Amino acid sequence: MFDQFKVVTDPVGDSVALSAIFAVLPLLTLFVLLGVMKVKAWLAGVISLVVALIVAIAVYAMPIGQAVLSATEGAAFGFFPILWIVINAIWVYNLTVESGHFDVLRRSFERVSPDMRIQAIIIAFCFGALLEALAGFGTPVAITVVMLMALGFRPIHAASVSLLANTAPVAFGALATPIVTLASVSSGANPDPRLTVDTLGAMVGRQTPILAVVVPLMLVALVDGRRGIRQTWPAALVAGVSFGLAQFVAANYISVPLTDIVAALVSAAAVVLLVRVWRPVTPADLGREPDAAAVPAARGAVDAELAGHGTVRAAAGTRSDTTSTAAPGLGGSGGETPPGDPRIDETAPAGRHRDDDLEPRPTDQVRAATASGRRIADTPAEIGRAYAPYLIIIAIFSVANLGAVKTALAKEPWTVKFPWPGLDILGGNGKPLSSVTFTLNWLPAAGTLMILAGILTALLLRVSAGRALRAYGRTYVELRYAIVTVMAVLALAYVMNQSGQTNTLGAFLAAAGGAFVFLSAILGWIGVAVTGSDTSANALFGALQVQTAARAGLDPLLLAAANSSGGVLGKMISPQNLAIAAGAVGMAGREGEIFRKVFGWSLVLLLFMCVLVALQASPVLNWMVP
Repeated sequence: MFDQFKVVTDPVGDSVALSAIFAVLPLLTLFVLLGVMKVKAWLAGVISLVVALIVAIAVYAMPIGQAVLSATEGAAFGFFPILWIVINAIWVYNLTVESGHFDVLRRSFERVSPDMRIQAIIIAFCFGALLEALAGFGTPVAITVVMLMALGFRPIHAASVSLLANTAPVAFGALATPIVTLASVSSGANPDPRLTVDTLGAMVGRQTPILAVVVPLMLVALVDGRRGIRQTWPAALVAGVSFGLAQFVAANYISVPLTDIVAALVSAAAVVLLVRVWRPVTPADLGREPDAAAVPAARGAVDAELAGHGTVRAAAGTRSDTTSTAAPGLGGSGGETPPGDPRIDETAPAGRHRDDDLEPRPTDQVRAATASGRRIADTPAEIGRAYAPYLIIIAIFSVANLGAVKTALAKEPWTVKFPWPGLDILGGNGKPLSSVTFTLNWLPAAGTLMILAGILTALLLRVSAGRALRAYGRTYVELRYAIVTVMAVLALAYVMNQSGQTNTLGAFLAAAGGAFVFLSAILGWIGVAVTGSDTSANALFGALQVQTAARAGLDPLLLAAANSSGGVLGKMISPQNLAIAAGAVGMAGREGEIFRKVFGWSLVLLLFMCVLVALQASPVLNWMVP
């Protein structure tokens, strides 16, 4: 049962083509269950894992014990470090909701510009990128779509804008979790020494920044068509160029995990500075003051009426003083927080939220003001606290990524490497697979650093220990299905990689020769479109990309990066993210309408990425490859 296993590429009739028919079954199962039968992601992942185990044991003659151990290692890697990052990052966000400071943050965005096109850039693109950097996995869409609706965007346009904006930052999302996963699965399948987090991040940082330049222009076109581009192109261009440059610099010279954080803050600062000295011509239908935009009282009561094919018009009516539904965590329902207003009477009385609170919260001030018919203005101190969690995260990760600190934390006892117990697998060359060694970097792991950031955030925002712990427990409950999904998909990837199924598919696709360089980004796009996650797509196809590259004489670093960069463009059309967006705006069951709004944009950007990768593989742009 636990006998040593050696990877074989052609177990069926010594034929790669025949073997590929069986090797593709787990992926085909996952795609059909998710894309055709609309099975829930966690269930599709578990069923596909079972199929991968059956193929590994019955077709590739992998001992049952080795197959099961391979799955357990993949599941463990799915939880640590991947889910460990996501869970703790979303907990930090939940603390800001718990304290009421998330609304303070939203109101500060409202003050920057009354123009809805500028608001779309700042919230969906800049702030969405920051949320993607910290949490990812659908969180940016869920949060920004509610913020846009609170500013007057109609539901379907809020969803479309948020989905389109959630592209360029995805590869570095959740503190570069997709890159970490890509490095793990690709380095175990190809001996190229460049397949590390730093070098893969640098290569992706020479692809996605180019996307970042055009995405804000597409956003204003989606919001207001040609008129939007004509009137707001300076802001869109400043946002895109500053984001792209910062993303390139951070990924190549600062820190891969911090890439999107740096890019998001630089881009937001650039746009804010621009609108202080320049303001666009704002049409009446897109320039309502914040208190003139309708705020949905609850997701279930949202008016989902479609606007015309031209501009995104603000919902008619006056801002309600009732509370709005807070942006939900992934898979969970948010608590209620008031939409507030940027102009508030500071004399409004403040109450207390619970007995264990020592200080009144912004939420209490808004409720008190609502009861008295007054408006409140957030104090500079409260605004500072609203931004503080993100500054804390940046400070902690900056220290952890200093050369001396990073080197020290990479050693025992802070980082421990060990062979996965009982797992004994040899590659086709007769040497043990590097992927059977598990790295437990328990202290320098991004998720652990996020816990430290969460503790400091709770202290700064005056969230008591009891409330912070309850929020932490709720975070696990909200993410329960995502946890199962990610662990199942990573277990599936490890079984396929360590049994030889991925090798078989790589050998089969290598027959495409040099043409595969154009197809590599499409493979990543399909993976994310089906799984909803760049991390999952990298886990599924990362090894396949580098194995195919080796057989076809292509650059494995370029193809691995193309998998991740092409994958980000499938994010906006994946069923999971469409469901998150539709649920957040009260349009559950009408995901098809949102899909039709964004599908064309996805295809245009994908074609752009395919051409870019092909040029980077040619003498024209091969100087861009590290």
